[in-house]
Amino acid sequence: MNKQNTLSIIVASLLVVAAAVSRVAMYPDNFSPIIGMALFSGAILPNKKLAFAMPLFAMFLSDVLFEVFGVAPGFWGWGQLAGYGILALITVFAFTLKNTKPLNLAAYSISASIIFYVLSNLSYFLIENPIYQTYPQNGAGLIDCYVAALPFFRTALIADLVYTFGLFGVYHIYRTVSAKYFATA
Repeated sequence: MNKQNTLSIIVASLLVVAAAVSRVAMYPDNFSPIIGMALFSGAILPNKKLAFAMPLFAMFLSDVLFEVFGVAPGFWGWGQLAGYGILALITVFAFTLKNTKPLNLAAYSISASIIFYVLSNLSYFLIENPIYQTYPQNGAGLIDCYVAALPFFRTALIADLVYTFGLFGVYHIYRTVSAKYFATA
C-alpha cells in the first residue's frame, strides 16, 4: 500500500472517530452521525473488515463515553444490539455506493435513514416493548410505535444528510488537496 492510500485510510478513520465523539457532544438533541459513519465507511474504506469495524467501533466508543461521563446510559439493553446490527447492514448497503455525487449521496442517506427508522422501531417493538410495555403488543401498538418515532425520524433524517455530506465532503477536499501534493512531491 502506498503512502497516499495509507494516509487516506488514516484520515477516513479519524473522520469516523470524530463523528462518534460528536454523537456524545450533540446528545440529547438526537443529532447523530451513525448513518453517515456507516455510509462513509462502507463506501470509502477499501478493506471491508475495516469498513465494518470503524462504524461499530465508533458507536461502541460513543456508548462507552456516554456511560463513563454519565451523559446517558451507554449500554441499555438487547435492543441496542439490534442497533449495531442495523448499522452493519447499512455499511453493507454502502458497499454499493460507487458514485459519490451529491444527488446519489442524498439518495443513499435518505434510504439509509428510512432503513434505520423502520428496523430500529421494529426491533424496539419486538425486543424492548414487551419489557417496558410502552405500546400494546398488537398491530395498533406497532403503528403507535412508528408514529411516536416520527419526530425523531425528522431530526435523524437531517442529521444523516448533514453527516453524510460532511464526512464525504471533508474527505473529498482532503483527497483533492493530497492528490495535488503527491503529484508535485
